Amino acid sequence: MKKFLVLSFVFAAMLLSGCGGGKQTVNPDKLREYAGELVNRGLYRQAAAAYEEYLQSGKIDDKERANVNYIIANLYFDRIKDYEEALAYYLKIKHFFPEAGLMSEVNKRIVACLERLDRPTDAQQALSETVQLKPDTVPTKRPGEVVAEIGGRQITQGDLDYEISKLPPSVRNQITTPEQKRDFLREYVATELLYDTALRAGLDKDPEVVEGTFQAKKALMVQKLLQDRIAGKVQIEPSDVELYYQAHKDKYVEKDAEGNIVRQKTLDEVRAEVQQELLRSKYQSAYQGLIEKMIIAEGAKFYENRVR
Repeated sequence: MKKFLVLSFVFAAMLLSGCGGGKQTVNPDKLREYAGELVNRGLYRQAAAAYEEYLQSGKIDDKERANVNYIIANLYFDRIKDYEEALAYYLKIKHFFPEAGLMSEVNKRIVACLERLDRPTDAQQALSETVQLKPDTVPTKRPGEVVAEIGGRQITQGDLDYEISKLPPSVRNQITTPEQKRDFLREYVATELLYDTALRAGLDKDPEVVEGTFQAKKALMVQKLLQDRIAGKVQIEPSDVELYYQAHKDKYVEKDAEGNIVRQKTLDEVRAEVQQELLRSKYQSAYQGLIEKMIIAEGAKFYENRVR
């Protein structure tokens, strides 16, 4: 956030530097440079907005417009994982800049977006409509040097760092040296190759894969909902910990081999444990409250006596 604030200040300064007689002007080159800097800093939504601002900033030829729209589309697809927004930009290129030399890759990305949006019929239709052109030279806009290639797709140092950044902290913290990153890169490429092979074999339509995908998607959606509705809002204060400890002191005792209480543990000794139990208690209470509201709202009924 601090980096973004600094960049925002720089951007504002660039805007003001173009002022004359009270009228603000924007230097398109500086604006494009700013957008690229945001990408390098991992501020992808802000970068997409800056590139869009660049497109509105002045006279830009069609080839440049197509390339910048392609950059924005790839940001939404590769980085932000907003496939609807990415699809909108790919379609914009297809309809407004078909001569820009990007259509081969754009058509593939349109199909990929539709697949990820769980619209297999539309994806199949888009694939059928795709005109296979000779692979065009698609400019690489991701930061860093190319560290691997899979067919015509280039993987840059920026791609590698981004993939590592998405890992859980416990795993991510073990991939810090160049050697560890090289090992991760080989595993990443192997996974992509296996995925491409499975896709060509039509395994994306395998009934077990389809069902597994649905179940995984459902679980992720539930997890996200609980995170938004409950986990992010459950908070405890130091006074809550003290009250919980006093109300459950019998749980925090030291016993001998026969189970006799020999000592009461102090709050300082068990503070972390008390905090965790209090959090779990509050989370469970909030969870039950949410479920009860949903049961009433949806009119859900149970016929437990019929369960055998």
